[in-house]
Amino acid sequence: MSDIESWGETLRLLVELMGTAAFALSGLLEAARKRLDAVGVCVVAFLTAFGGGTLRDLLLDRRPFFWVQHVELLWAVMALCVLAMLFLRQQHLEVTEKAIQWPDALGLGLFTATGVHLALMEQMPVLVAVLMGLTTGVFGGVLRDMVCNEVPTAFRDHRPYAVCAFAGGWVYAGLWLLDAPGWMALVACVVVTAGLRIVALWRNWELPAWRV
Repeated sequence: MSDIESWGETLRLLVELMGTAAFALSGLLEAARKRLDAVGVCVVAFLTAFGGGTLRDLLLDRRPFFWVQHVELLWAVMALCVLAMLFLRQQHLEVTEKAIQWPDALGLGLFTATGVHLALMEQMPVLVAVLMGLTTGVFGGVLRDMVCNEVPTAFRDHRPYAVCAFAGGWVYAGLWLLDAPGWMALVACVVVTAGLRIVALWRNWELPAWRV
């Protein structure tokens, strides 16, 4: 894609920021639902927000990690944690599992797009780039659930999750192969990934379960 650089550093940072905030929100809501203390809430939010991107950077051998290169992401997550805890404490809202699913779906779409984008920029094969997008989108939620003593949603939910990221990643890769503008690939990947996840939740689509 000749126009893949058209994201520009500002747009890429904005996408990383939105994805980080969405996943951090899902992490702190899950921690609040588990009634963890303030330290626990912050740890779960940070793991959810930065886990997938850190694994992506490790696999692509990218240094420094994205959250080291852009320290503003760390400050944003810290501020989000403080504000969210104050708001939830004041409003006495009960956090439900359904409330966690919406920011999680958005974060899945945004991080899948950044994972595919960065892998293609590193001239990885298309399949590797798609799997890198899937890893970036899914791994933060896996860490969140493991720390909260849950079987990861990506493995137990039966409603498509990683499959949505895989499909969205191929949309991005397909547009890249067609030499489409970078912004179009970004928007299409986020819409397909997050849209499929939201529709799967709404329509209660389920993948076949293992029967013993």
